[in-house]
Amino acid sequence: MARASALAENNALAGIFAAAQPTPSTTNTWVSLHTADPGTTGASEYAGVTRIQYSVGSPSAGSITNTATATFTTSGVSAVSHIGTWDALTTGNYRIGAPLASSVTAVTITFAVGSQTFTAT
Repeated sequence: MARASALAENNALAGIFAAAQPTPSTTNTWVSLHTADPGTTGASEYAGVTRIQYSVGSPSAGSITNTATATFTTSGVSAVSHIGTWDALTTGNYRIGAPLASSVTAVTITFAVGSQTFTAT
């Protein structure tokens, strides 16, 4: 289950009441790896792992999916259990996170096109 920050919830509400459907940004979203549930604040971000700029398609049927491969390099020591999204490469504002289907411990972690989907329910 995806967990949204207050900022993400406010942006969703603004989009609902916008005069026109907002267009997803392809340049200002970064994805991060987390070693535990990031909650609504982006906690437990994998230390030393660089966020990757994240591309998504247009929302359809209440979901949005990644349109580019995302490959991370980690220490390979800690298990990754969640991903998160941010509006900046470093610091910035946490938006939303979600658990992986299963935890992964590896030096290289790759998410294929279409493998990361966020769904509004």
